[in-house]
Amino acid sequence: MDSRWVGPDGYEIVPAYRRDRQVLRVRRNGRVVADCSSVEEVARYVDLADLCEVIPLPTRDAAARTAVK
Repeated sequence: MDSRWVGPDGYEIVPAYRRDRQVLRVRRNGRVVADCSSVEEVARYVDLADLCEVIPLPTRDAAARTAVK
């Protein structure tokens, strides 16, 4: 559940759990707008074509960074 999608105007969609059910939580500027049970519900708030998945890049540990010059 590390997936996260962002869109224009401060929208962010993250997987979450509500009452033991997985939902797609729609936030705007950090505030929860809705918990959606389907992608179709998310589309009511943001155009799905505008969403971009955020993929965290791997990082090297501190020892490896100082060893490479």
